[in-house]
Amino acid sequence: MDPDAVAKAFVEHYYTTFDANRSGLANLYQEGSMLTFEGQKIQGSSNIVAKLTGLPFQQCQHSISTVDCQPSGPAGGMLVFVSGNLQLAGEQHALKFSQMFHLMPTPQGSFYVFNDIFRLNYA
Repeated sequence: MDPDAVAKAFVEHYYTTFDANRSGLANLYQEGSMLTFEGQKIQGSSNIVAKLTGLPFQQCQHSISTVDCQPSGPAGGMLVFVSGNLQLAGEQHALKFSQMFHLMPTPQGSFYVFNDIFRLNYA
C-alpha cells in the first residue's frame, strides 16, 4: 500500500463527493468519528453529515493545492493534510482552507475518517 496514493485517492473522492452530494460523505465517518469545523466539535457520522449538509451554501468547488500524508501508529492509520481553495457559488473570491484527516483502516481493507479538522485561512 502506497500511503501517498491512498491519500491522493481519498482526497479526490472526499472533495468530489462534498462538492456534488455532501450527504454521500456519511459512509466515510463512523459513530466514534469527530469533526472540528472552525473550532466547533461534532461527533458521530450522522451529526457530522448534518453539520456539513447544513452549511449556509448549496454549491461549492474545492481546488486542492497540496496533499501531505504520514503513516500514523501501529494500527495502520494515516494523517492527511490538505490545503486549497474553496469557491462558493456567487462569490467573486475563493476562500483558502486547510483540512486534516486522520484515517483509520476498516476490517474490510478500506479507510474511514476518525478525526477531521477544518479551518478557513484568513489573510
